Order: sequence, then structure tokens, then C-alpha cells
Amino acid sequence: MAFPFFTIALILIILFQVRTHQVNIKEKEIDRDFWKREHDANFTRKKSLDSLSLVHIPADRLPFSVPLTDPAATEAANTVQDLADREVKIANLTGLTNTDLKLEWGTANLPALTEFDDNYTTLVKALHAWGKGLFDAGLYKEAAEVLEFSVSTRSDIRATYELLVDLYQTKLGLSLTESRRKIAALEQIASQLSTLNKNQILRFLQEALPADGQRSCKKHSSHF
Repeated sequence: MAFPFFTIALILIILFQVRTHQVNIKEKEIDRDFWKREHDANFTRKKSLDSLSLVHIPADRLPFSVPLTDPAATEAANTVQDLADREVKIANLTGLTNTDLKLEWGTANLPALTEFDDNYTTLVKALHAWGKGLFDAGLYKEAAEVLEFSVSTRSDIRATYELLVDLYQTKLGLSLTESRRKIAALEQIASQLSTLNKNQILRFLQEALPADGQRSCKKHSSHF
């Protein structure tokens, strides 16, 4: 009776070894491809950044003049204002590796591109904090203006989408049709993201879309 068990065990060992060998080969291929791309990237000549899509802060359309009592929100608004006043270059390069950046625009441009991306991170974090401060103060129209601009830059901060859904569903007095339209627009933007948060944001927005004849009054937590 021990013979079948021995045979099965032997087969399992062989299958395991074959699978391990396949995995090792795949890992070596991935590793080889990575180093080839990195080698090519390091020898890519500097290219024009004219093709780079920059984020422009619409200072005339954001509620900078609205006073806030929350220090964190005030500081966030000042950060956005400072970025606009200094006219720094801002680019959303989320999802792109340094290798990707060097291959696209050349190794010599990497420091500048990193700075542009850092500016973007600073911007969307400040926009979220500012928008949340406006939301908490009951300034819903102004909060929507700030958060909608953030989303238009393809921010992947899930909490920004959560606040906007709450605004659309319970705070701005929108009709069900208008609420659905605005949430669907958020979903369209989120579908173009290339970050790890994409699926979570899409799943949240799809669940947030109310069925016909229903209006959700669910409160949504805010977190990064």
C-alpha cells in the first residue's frame, strides 16, 4: 500500500522542481530585461521636455480669499498659493520609474523631472488638506472647487474622491442625475490612473454610484 503514496510523493516533488525551475527562469528574464532597460536608459541622451504635460494651478478659480480658522488648512492653502506664485514646474509622473523617465527624456533630465514630480506630490497633498479644511468648515462649494481641481490632475489620493462623493451625494443639494453624472466623471478620471490605488478608487466609486431612484447618505471616511 505504500507504493502509491511513494509514487504520488515523487510526482509532487518532480512537479515542484519543474515549477521552481520555471519560476527561476522567469525571474532571470525579468532581471535581465530590467538591467538592459537600465543600461539603455543611462545612455539615453537628453531630450526636449516640450512633450511633458505640466500642471498649471488656476489661481483665479481657487478660493484663496476664503478665510479659514483651521491652521492645517490655512497652511495647505498657503502652500498651493506659494506654488502658484513661484510658477514652479509641476508634473504628475506617478507610476513612472526612474528608468522610465531616463528612457523617455534622457538621464540628464532626471533631477529636473524628480523635482517636478516632488512639486506635484506637494500640490495634491496640500489640495486635499485645504479641501478637507473647507469641507469641515461647511464651505462645501469651495471644497468641491479645490478637490475637483486636484482630481483633474489625476491625483490618486483616495480620500479626495471620498470627500467629493460625499459632497455630491449629501452636501451640494444636487439632483440624483447630477450626482450620478459627477461621480461617473470621477470614475472616468480614475480609470486613467496608473498607480496602486487605481483599483481601490474605482471600486469605491462604482459602489458609490446610487441605483436609480435611490440616494446614498453614507458618510465616507477620509484617509490617504
